[in-house]
Amino acid sequence: MNKHLVLKIKRRLSRTVRDQNIYLSLISLGVGAVVAFASVIFRDSISFFQYLFSLSTQQIYSAMGDNFSIWLVAVPPVVGGLIVGFVIKYFTKEGRANGVAEVIEASAVGGGKMNMQNGLVSAFASALSIGCGASVGREGPAVQLGATLASYVGEGLKLDRNQCRILLGAGAASAIAASFNAPFAGVFFAHEVIIGHYALTAFAPVAVAAIIGTVVSRVYFGDFPAFTISSHQIESFFELPAFVILGVVCALIAIVLIRSVPLTQRLFRFLKVPIWLMPAIGGSVIGVFAIWFPEILGVGYEATNKALNEEYAFSALLTLLIMKLIATVVCLGSGFVGGVFSPSLFMGAMLGGAFGIIVAWPFPELASSLGSYSITGMGAMAAAVLGAPISTTIMIFELTGDYRLTLSVLVAVVASTIITRSLHGQSYFLWMLAHRGVVLQGGHEVGVLNRPDLKTLIRQDHSILNGEDSLPSLRESLVSAANGEVFITQGGRFFGRLMISDMGKLAFDKKHDKQKSVIDLVTVTDLFVYETDTLENAVEVFSGGEDPVVAVLDAPDTKKIVGCLHERDVIRAQLSYVRQLERLREDEH
Repeated sequence: MNKHLVLKIKRRLSRTVRDQNIYLSLISLGVGAVVAFASVIFRDSISFFQYLFSLSTQQIYSAMGDNFSIWLVAVPPVVGGLIVGFVIKYFTKEGRANGVAEVIEASAVGGGKMNMQNGLVSAFASALSIGCGASVGREGPAVQLGATLASYVGEGLKLDRNQCRILLGAGAASAIAASFNAPFAGVFFAHEVIIGHYALTAFAPVAVAAIIGTVVSRVYFGDFPAFTISSHQIESFFELPAFVILGVVCALIAIVLIRSVPLTQRLFRFLKVPIWLMPAIGGSVIGVFAIWFPEILGVGYEATNKALNEEYAFSALLTLLIMKLIATVVCLGSGFVGGVFSPSLFMGAMLGGAFGIIVAWPFPELASSLGSYSITGMGAMAAAVLGAPISTTIMIFELTGDYRLTLSVLVAVVASTIITRSLHGQSYFLWMLAHRGVVLQGGHEVGVLNRPDLKTLIRQDHSILNGEDSLPSLRESLVSAANGEVFITQGGRFFGRLMISDMGKLAFDKKHDKQKSVIDLVTVTDLFVYETDTLENAVEVFSGGEDPVVAVLDAPDTKKIVGCLHERDVIRAQLSYVRQLERLREDEH
């Protein structure tokens, strides 16, 4: 982006529009349009790869007939996995693709900034993953693509931190609106998940972007809901307890999904195969499953629509629920790139339909249609997985075009949300961030202190001695030590520390130099930090002792000294982050 042109545009806009809310809304208008067209291209890219791999819906379901071909469904996930693995390994930062979790991290602790290359490569890998049949969703990739483009614009226009965060939400809102023809869900998702609060200052820019995204979507794809269903309604208020139970069951399944993904990631790492090969291994598993259950391939909207229209028997509903759960966990754990919203809808619809059959068996005259239970299950499952009950509820209504099940969906969503937060405490996105050391459980602002950024505070002005070294060597080290303190190692591992005061009379009396070594004087201490620790951990360490400097170690199993940490640096960093907290709270008004 031409810097002179950008600054010129910014100056013109700033002079013309004095009100910052209007100014940001105008920028969001442009961002919404760009993101909307990018979302259209993303959806078309998925269709292109499906055509390339011969995995269109018609081809899959026709292959289930007399001309069934194992290769049609078994090979594409493997080939696609190889390409995805190669792309992620060699074209992304740290060999990891972006998703909604990274957008949340950028909003909470990254100042609204995202890596452009990572975002574009991740979008490509997502389209390829879905196109080759990986059991993942397209909402996460669309959101991260929209947020990445919005971040690029915000950074180019030199917007401040708060404006960049709002623009990040605007990009996400436009992406959801354009991808699902769901403007209200886009607005609420941006506030609830990305920005982290409902601020009036952010509402207009986010809403403008969602409106533009919806307009582009309806012009290009048409104005109709994602799922075509018949009319449904609640038959009796006596069913409300049943909807509560459905919500509880959905929460339990959601917790299994959330916890299984990082476990599967560790399992694939345990195999000790190259990172680029992992998606292909996962693809081979999916390919085998798809021979008998081709419905699990891709986003699965066709199978979801069938469940909503009551086209599956009880055994088929339960089987597809289990197979989709396993397939999604394997795909996300092995390295395929995609979201969890579409799989959540799939599993919720299957579970809801099966649950509806159970309810209707003893009380057929009081039970609502199976489609009603499927829609309710979709909402409860997605809310539990995404941790966004409000936006998820609204999105269910916009995807189905049916608002008559408001009560049942709300009851089930409330139940699933309460159970998920009580038993697990985190959404899928926050759980994945926590496994990378970014803890945002108490809200976006908590991540300010928990962010693992101690590496920027580590110094190298320390002295190290081996425990077997002589006292003369210790004296020389203490005299030259910048902090008047020497770290002691034994067998290459951190053992303790020594200060001049620890030597006592031996500091001047040299007659014991041959009888004693450094290890005889060392003070064993547990006051140290690891380089992956958070600022909060460092504050606790310094508050537990009087040392102005502590050692920084690489890992618990090796305890190799990699530097030192000064208390004054930690205090400065803490004050800086407290100011960030204050700005975050100001942003919420």
